[in-house]
Amino acid sequence: MHTVQHTDYGKPHSESLLIVVDMQKDFVYGPLGTEEARAIVQKTKERIASHTGELWFTLDTHHEDYLQSEEGKNLPVEHCIKGTDGHSLIDALQAFAAKGRFFEKPTFGSVEMARTLSERPDIKSVVLVGVCTDICVISNALLLKAFRPDLSITVDSTCCAGSTPDNHTAALVALKSCQIVVI
Repeated sequence: MHTVQHTDYGKPHSESLLIVVDMQKDFVYGPLGTEEARAIVQKTKERIASHTGELWFTLDTHHEDYLQSEEGKNLPVEHCIKGTDGHSLIDALQAFAAKGRFFEKPTFGSVEMARTLSERPDIKSVVLVGVCTDICVISNALLLKAFRPDLSITVDSTCCAGSTPDNHTAALVALKSCQIVVI
């Protein structure tokens, strides 16, 4: 299990940023895991390994009262409860944890991550990968676009999986409509 880092990284000299969205055990192998999520693990690992810029991770983070939350009422499947194994980054990506910055988020998009990016004019391009394309990947891409409208934002669809294959495809169409590059 990795340790969430709260280190101030200053302003590294990186123009590119790779954001890995919610590649946690519960979303890949656990109660919300899918065949499609498992199928992108190796490609995502290769994408991270070849990336030379900064690396950020989001972690879907819930607590014991999840089922009483608005999300829990709409998706009554306990997942990513802080302190459980399912909250952890998947084992295949653990080797990259020390190089990354982590943002725990209680909802689909990370406002903290978007604010942090808005204070980083040195970052000129962002690529997002991860799960679920139709929920957290799209939410974070659009939130980043709202905070940095002139930033080049790309979603690598080969390293993303949706809650269903149809929802993945629909999210990619919506992303393109919102001027997010989809590869």
